[in-house]
Amino acid sequence: MRSGALRWLAGAARGLRQLGRAKCVVLLYHRVADAQFDPQLLCVTPEHLRQHLEVVRRRAFPLSLRELASTLGGGRVPSGGVVLTFDDGYADNLHHAKPPLERCDVPATVFVTTGSVGSGQEFWWDELERLLLQPGSLPRELTLEVGGDVRHWELGEAAESPPSARHDGHSWSIQERRDPTARHRVYRDLCHALRPLADAARRSALEQLRSWAGASPAARATHRGLTPDELVELAKGGIVEIGSHTVSHPVLASLSQAEQEAEIGQSKAYLERLLGREVAAFSYPFGTTMDYTAATIAAVRGAGHRCACANLPGAVRRGADRFQLPRVLVRDWDGDEFERRMRDWFRVGGM
Repeated sequence: MRSGALRWLAGAARGLRQLGRAKCVVLLYHRVADAQFDPQLLCVTPEHLRQHLEVVRRRAFPLSLRELASTLGGGRVPSGGVVLTFDDGYADNLHHAKPPLERCDVPATVFVTTGSVGSGQEFWWDELERLLLQPGSLPRELTLEVGGDVRHWELGEAAESPPSARHDGHSWSIQERRDPTARHRVYRDLCHALRPLADAARRSALEQLRSWAGASPAARATHRGLTPDELVELAKGGIVEIGSHTVSHPVLASLSQAEQEAEIGQSKAYLERLLGREVAAFSYPFGTTMDYTAATIAAVRGAGHRCACANLPGAVRRGADRFQLPRVLVRDWDGDEFERRMRDWFRVGGM
């Protein structure tokens, strides 16, 4: 027992030395939910989030995004720091993420897509999943006008899916190369087709799809965004800072400069009116280097933000650009796997 304890302490000490010499990591979450089906891999269960927070408290130095931006502005980076962020603005961020954040005293920033606040509709990727991949019968053929192009698909036998059936591929995700049914192929195709569209064109395609499926636009309780009252409640207490994530979650690089400035500025202004405080942080929708440009960064700065997060893997080092902060995308790992990965993120020379 004694030798085992000594080995554990030696391992912990090595881990802490690595953290102490290393950089800061910004974590990217989306949803906190026990989802039966998660094709976009956005969900972390409440239990796994609790385990992640315990690891962060034990192995690292939790800090807020505002604190990180401030230290970077002073030419420093907090050694071994970990910042939690959540994108999009799902209601489960209030109901399943905020309570454990408060219990563990770990700050976080939630970036909110303001057009979804109180809309009563799902985010477009969730609506695609509901319309195409949930059990139920659909027409055997689908023709849609998507961004000016007419697209056609044959569903064949996949059109029939009794409500009691858990069709093949229920645990499938978009990362897999194989499409188990024609429904999954249509879902994948439409994810790619709708992603770069402007909001009006995307809404038009979804309206056509709802009409074809005979479905309501109403959001599932499990997948809805925050209401205005919930957003105010989420910001209370100081453990959660609210950031801006545009109005309609577009690929900003595909928009004109004026359209980008409207998406960025209107989102910030709405949140500041609702919350009665400054909104200083921004997150680029999708967030890869293909999704925003130098003009986008200029618009974010011009709107008065102090920092912005991308979706670029890596750690934050001294001298990092406060308007292109890299983040590590978190999946639904248990605490042991999360801790192993955190050691890798902070390993000297890693990331």
